[in-house]
Amino acid sequence: MSREPELLGAGVLQRLQRVLAVRGMNLQNLPEAPADAQPYTSLALLEARLPPRYRTACADHPDVLAWTRDVIARAEAPNPGARRQITTGPSLLLAGVTGAGKTHQAYGAVRALAEVGLVLRWRATTAADLYADLRPRPGHDTERALEKVSCHPLLILDDLGAAKASEWVEEITYRLINRRYNLMLPTLITTNLAMRDLRDQLGDRVASRLAEMTTRVTFEPVDRRRRHHTA
Repeated sequence: MSREPELLGAGVLQRLQRVLAVRGMNLQNLPEAPADAQPYTSLALLEARLPPRYRTACADHPDVLAWTRDVIARAEAPNPGARRQITTGPSLLLAGVTGAGKTHQAYGAVRALAEVGLVLRWRATTAADLYADLRPRPGHDTERALEKVSCHPLLILDDLGAAKASEWVEEITYRLINRRYNLMLPTLITTNLAMRDLRDQLGDRVASRLAEMTTRVTFEPVDRRRRHHTA
């Protein structure tokens, strides 16, 4: 019987085998796991990647919960017997003041998807970090990097509109949003700005796509971080 973890994809197995080979080890020669050992679940893998601050995040906003149900309902298995995974789905624009809980709800939504056993390929980044990663520099293929984030099945794009406006920022944001709009890929976007301010910051093309592809969820103007500190 093969000892290869059944939940790992072929690409992950190949990378694991290369790492082991460098260390003079073979995946087939690893010790058998105990009979009562549990395989890594989607939730366990998710928690390993979550920032510590959001590791126990739980989505409880009605509109965010409705979004998770919709994404789950649209998930499909790539072939008979395989686990379901995200294909297409709606997007959310979570808007409100700093500390209102937008990012907490976004990570909680991803956690909710993992809890039902979906295969998750997701990425989380702030808009500022994304722009920094995509800045042209020697030895870095920015077009490939943009393509990868644009086509990720699920994306958290945090703090949209916080970076300094420029023609380059507007163009990169449009290309990212437009690709996800065309592919109908679920995107969780947080922002402190009203739509009119996003339009001023990122241009009409971005604002138009966002207005059509997302459901806007407005959070109460209460800084939860400050409230927790004073409670």
